Amino acid sequence: MADIQTQGDSSRTGGRSGGSDGRGKTTISDNVVSTIAGIAIRETDGVHSVGRAASKALGTVTGRRSGASGARRAVKVEVGEKQAAIDVDIEVEYGIPIHELADRIRTHVVDAVETMTGLEVVEINIVVFDVHIPGDDDSDDDDEGGSGGGTSRVQ
Repeated sequence: MADIQTQGDSSRTGGRSGGSDGRGKTTISDNVVSTIAGIAIRETDGVHSVGRAASKALGTVTGRRSGASGARRAVKVEVGEKQAAIDVDIEVEYGIPIHELADRIRTHVVDAVETMTGLEVVEINIVVFDVHIPGDDDSDDDDEGGSGGGTSRVQ
């Protein structure tokens, strides 16, 4: 959790805390940062889904509502006093340049989290675990897990 002090020294939080001098402390929960990041990721064009298997199914069942618990499970965050690091697994739409999508995701997440919380986002790790091919919804996670064993040819 992040504790944002509002005691006269606005440089402590980069001047982004919205409180008045000396009137208390604001604590931002990990779940809040996770939810904000999850919404920003889902709103990025080219992202088909966020999270794998169980969290993805939960997102479908809950209709991907803002603040749904699936968003918090699919986006893992580590929040310090002034900074946050974010890890997310995504499935992308076929035909979208993945490296460009990752850049857009990072931009959207940084903008959303930093604007809403005042925390500095220092790292966003993105794992692209699948490509969604339109019309291929029936083979959910059949191919997850690799090419059937053996040692990897690349590092």
